Amino acid sequence: MSRLLLRNGRVVDPSQGLDQGLDVLLEDGFVARVGERLDVPADTPVLDAAGLVVAPGFIDLHVHLREPGSEYKETIETGCRAAVAGGFTAVCAMPNTSPINDDPSVTRFIRERAEEVGLCRVYPIGALSKGERGEELAEIGEMVREGAVAISDDGRPVMNAQLMRRALEYAKSFGIPIAAHEEDVNLADGGSMHEGEVSTRIGLRGIPSAAEDVMVARDVLLAELTGGRLHLCHVSTRGSLDLVRMARRKGIEVTCEVTPHHFTLTDEDLAASNYDPNWKMNPPLRSRDDVEAVRQAIYDGTVDAIVTDHAPHHADEKELDFADAPFGIVGLETVVPLALDRLVHGRVIGLLQLVRLLSTRPAEIFGLPGGTLAEGAPADVTLLDIRARTTVDPGRFRSKARNTPFAGMRLKGAPVGTIVGGRVVWRAGEAS
Repeated sequence: MSRLLLRNGRVVDPSQGLDQGLDVLLEDGFVARVGERLDVPADTPVLDAAGLVVAPGFIDLHVHLREPGSEYKETIETGCRAAVAGGFTAVCAMPNTSPINDDPSVTRFIRERAEEVGLCRVYPIGALSKGERGEELAEIGEMVREGAVAISDDGRPVMNAQLMRRALEYAKSFGIPIAAHEEDVNLADGGSMHEGEVSTRIGLRGIPSAAEDVMVARDVLLAELTGGRLHLCHVSTRGSLDLVRMARRKGIEVTCEVTPHHFTLTDEDLAASNYDPNWKMNPPLRSRDDVEAVRQAIYDGTVDAIVTDHAPHHADEKELDFADAPFGIVGLETVVPLALDRLVHGRVIGLLQLVRLLSTRPAEIFGLPGGTLAEGAPADVTLLDIRARTTVDPGRFRSKARNTPFAGMRLKGAPVGTIVGGRVVWRAGEAS
C-alpha cells in the first residue's frame, strides 16, 4: 500500500465547503481521510504543508498540446511538464493537431502518449466536424469511446448553424458538452486585434465585440432548442457575459470560461507593448470596459472556469509583423500566479471561489474525476503558497514556447507542489 500524509495544511475544498487547517491522507491513488491530526502508521511518508494551501488538483479545460503534428511548438511531454509546474493535475487537449483529432485513432494516441509520459492526466477533446472544416460531423461516438470528454472545433468557429444544431443534439446523447469557439468570421474580417479606438488610431484591422456576441446569441438559442450542453470558450466581451446571464435565467444549460489575459490586459496595454506579437491572441485583448465586465462576472458567479488557452508557438512564428503573426500565447505556468495576484490579493474573489473556478467546476462541467478531496476521490492535489513572490521568467518555462505577454511581471502567490494519483510529480525548486 502506498501512502502520503499531507500534514498541517490549509485545506480549501469548495466541494465540501472546507477552508481550515487539516491533514489529508492519500492511499493507493485516492483520498483516504481528511481530518485534524490524523493518526497514521509510523512508516507513512509525510509532506509538511504548514503555511501552504492544500486544494483539489487544478484542471485546465482548454489546452493546445500540439502533438501530433507540431512537435516543434510543444509535445505532450513538454506540455505536461508545464502543466504540473503550473499546478495542474489534469488538462483537456484541444483537437486542432495534425492530423486533427477527428478520429478515434488520434484520440487514442493522445491518451496513450499522456499515460506514457506519466505526469498529469490528459483528457482529449474531439473535433466537432471532420477536419474542423465545419461541413460534416466527426466520428463523435467513436472518439467518446476512446476517451474524448467534449467536442470542439476550437480555433475555428462553426459557422453552419444546422451543423451546430446537429452537434448539440448528438453530443447530448453521449452526455458531453460542446466547447464552442464563438466568432463570426465575416464580422472578424481578418482582424488581428480588438476593434475600437486603439485599432482605429493605429490602423490595424479590428475584430469587433459583435463577432463574438452574435455567435454566442445564436448558440444559446440552439442550446435552448436542442437541450444540449453548450460550453463557451474564452469569453471576452460584456455582451457575451450578459447573454450567459440571460440563458441562465431561462434555464438553458450554458457554461463559460475566461482566461487571465482577458481579466488582466486591455487593447491599450497591447498598444503600450508596441504591438508585440506575443500579445496577439484570439479573442483579442478587449477594451477596459470588457475587462471590468469579465472581472465582475468572475465575482458574481457568471464565470464557471478559469482556463489558460495555452497556445504555444515557435519563436520564429512570433517574430513576424503583428498582423501576420499567429494568434495565441502560453499560459500553463502563469495562470495560477496571475489569478492569485489579480483576483485573490486583488480582492475580487476569495480563495475558496478561486479553487472552485480552477478545480471543482471544471471537473463538473466536463464530468471529470477530481475537483474534490472527498474520501474516495482521486489523490490529485495542488499545493499553493499564496504569499510567494514570483517574477514571470519565460526562460524558465517547462513549455517549449516562450510566447507570453506577462514576461517580467511580478506576482504574489504561486503553486509549489503538484500531486497526481498520490505521487508528487513536481515541487517548486526541484528539477522536473
